[in-house]
Amino acid sequence: MSVNIESIIKDYDLDRVSIATVASHTALQILRGANKLGFYTITVAKPSTAWFYRHFGFINEVIEVDFSDFESVIDHLIERNTVFIPHGSYVEYIGWRRAISMPIPTFGNRYLIKWESDQKLKMKLLERAGIPIPKSFDDPSIVNKPVIVKLYGAKGGRGYFIARDRNELIRRLSSVKEDFIMQEYVIGVPAYYHYFTSRMHDRVEIMGMDIRYESNADGRVFGLEEPTFVVVGNLPMVLRESLLPTVQRYGEDFVKAVSELVPPGMIGPFSLESIIKDDMSIVVFEFSGRIVAGTNVYMGIGSPYSILYFDKPIDMGERIAIEIREAVNRDKLIDVLT
Repeated sequence: MSVNIESIIKDYDLDRVSIATVASHTALQILRGANKLGFYTITVAKPSTAWFYRHFGFINEVIEVDFSDFESVIDHLIERNTVFIPHGSYVEYIGWRRAISMPIPTFGNRYLIKWESDQKLKMKLLERAGIPIPKSFDDPSIVNKPVIVKLYGAKGGRGYFIARDRNELIRRLSSVKEDFIMQEYVIGVPAYYHYFTSRMHDRVEIMGMDIRYESNADGRVFGLEEPTFVVVGNLPMVLRESLLPTVQRYGEDFVKAVSELVPPGMIGPFSLESIIKDDMSIVVFEFSGRIVAGTNVYMGIGSPYSILYFDKPIDMGERIAIEIREAVNRDKLIDVLT
């Protein structure tokens, strides 16, 4: 289903634009930033968590709804002249098919959600960008090195596992019931890069980076359990400066590939997720085509890299709000929506 966003926003009162998102993931950062830029803020919450989001004065409205009935709040959001900000929890709770067809003006390229939900499409997009990626295997019988098995979708690492050899891989795959991809396990340190693609300034900005804190890969396992990769938090990271040109080039090449394969191209935040090897080469194994939870490490204090563009620290929530505010002021809101 194609959503005619232009026909919706033609009736918007651009002096009263609201920003809304689902109450999870990066909602606090997004709504705090929106409030700071003068927008009316709305969060759509599960009944079990709505009470928590009512603690915060920068959230003007908390709507309780079971996400199986998410569409029931759309008319109200449109009456509020809402721009909706997607994130990983929204994609996971709603599902990519509903997210793509949701009849609400959405910041960013909503069509990337489909590509993000399919591990093979992810690799196709990264290959198109010319970015180094891990080797993938279609047949477990030909695997000759350690691999990581990853499930499709925005699952925060849930269900991922490492197999050290072919026999272990075949044995453990027997219990996997969901779609998955098998990739070589690249040795090195993880680094997750936060970018912002600005239509208003025609540039790709490095907005920060983080390291994921994963249980129980990073927990006190002491050999008692196999490592698992469920993300429980994030840690801030500053990269050695000599690597920044490579990170910038990867970001720009990714944006070019998105413009070629997923019209209307990249809008707003995205992330490339990588391993840095000991020879300082960078291998990218994932992307997220929207704001990632690792940006929360800079909430309220701002990333040190944001100073390079704005001469002051801002976080990704503020960066999104700045772009929307500028688009409204320049009568170009349609340019940042799908």
